[in-house]
Amino acid sequence: MNVFRILGDLSHLLAMILLLGKIWRSKCCTGISGKSQILFALVFTTRYLDLFTNFISIYNTVMKVVFLLCAYVTVYMIYGKFRKTFDSENDTFRLEFLLVPVIGLSFLENYSFTPLEILWTFSIYLESVAILPQLFMISKTGEAETITTHYLFFLGLYRALYLANWIRRYQTENFYDQIAVVSGVVQTIFYCDFFYLYVTKGRSWDNSTDAGTGLRSYSSIQ
Repeated sequence: MNVFRILGDLSHLLAMILLLGKIWRSKCCTGISGKSQILFALVFTTRYLDLFTNFISIYNTVMKVVFLLCAYVTVYMIYGKFRKTFDSENDTFRLEFLLVPVIGLSFLENYSFTPLEILWTFSIYLESVAILPQLFMISKTGEAETITTHYLFFLGLYRALYLANWIRRYQTENFYDQIAVVSGVVQTIFYCDFFYLYVTKGRSWDNSTDAGTGLRSYSSIQ
């Protein structure tokens, strides 16, 4: 454990809480990709199967349970409680384009050909691309709610902090997880353009927010 790992976990948790809070307060999930949330729920499910076989620490166990609960509550709100507000017409990314290669890669590139190890590897590869349906949805509609941009910002920050965590672990423990690091770099790259625009264009986005809808237009920064 180091400060980058803890801050990364907190950033990840904050992103999920922001999204859940937005849905609950507005009773609406417009602009949120249900497909991305399904993928994230699948990521946590396949990664945290060791909850039943491995105890690392109270912190580790609590965070795993919280992430699982947040992921499935989010999916339930989108496809259950507030399904009438779900924008299915714009959430059209083909999940098989992600799942098929990720499944294949999980069998080809892993540390041990055992069920739990393959599922863990699958979760790492899948997380690196799970945000693509959400980014695709934003690019398709050309707009996103303010809270959605904050959600994406903190997800990107989580990945950036985890990269710093891996660098720190390599320096202090001589530990290097090639699968996690390469997948993390790929995932961070997907966030880079959004992260840059969030930081440099934040003020202009706020000024262009529609007071009636709470939506930010992205047409001016493409």
